[in-house]
Amino acid sequence: MEVIRPHQHATQRGPAEWFTGDVYIDPITTGPHVKLLSVHFTPGARTAWHKHPFGQTIHVTEGSGLAQSRGGRIEPIRAGDTVHFEPGEEHWHGADSANFMTHLAMQEIADDGSDAIWGDHVTDAEYTQR
Repeated sequence: MEVIRPHQHATQRGPAEWFTGDVYIDPITTGPHVKLLSVHFTPGARTAWHKHPFGQTIHVTEGSGLAQSRGGRIEPIRAGDTVHFEPGEEHWHGADSANFMTHLAMQEIADDGSDAIWGDHVTDAEYTQR
């Protein structure tokens, strides 16, 4: 048994290769088979297009944001909403333009250690399409 204490891991700034805007990540647990993160987005901040080998579930804990799968509509998401992305489903998510948004991100880790495949940044035009 391993007891992991809160705040055992320091808050990290989201890498510019993966995010647009200011994003902060608090790792809750990172393995060996599951990653659970608390991700904090400032207004307008968002992920790049990405996908997960085993899918991803996010649960919005505060604020409001947006999520979209490639080829689909942009969906508003709010505190209390849970969104599941299927394995290999390319998508992005982040805060809306006027509010902060925090979500828990849960995904499995592949045997090779990967949990996400990152793509291009979501453009301003993609982010604002409705």
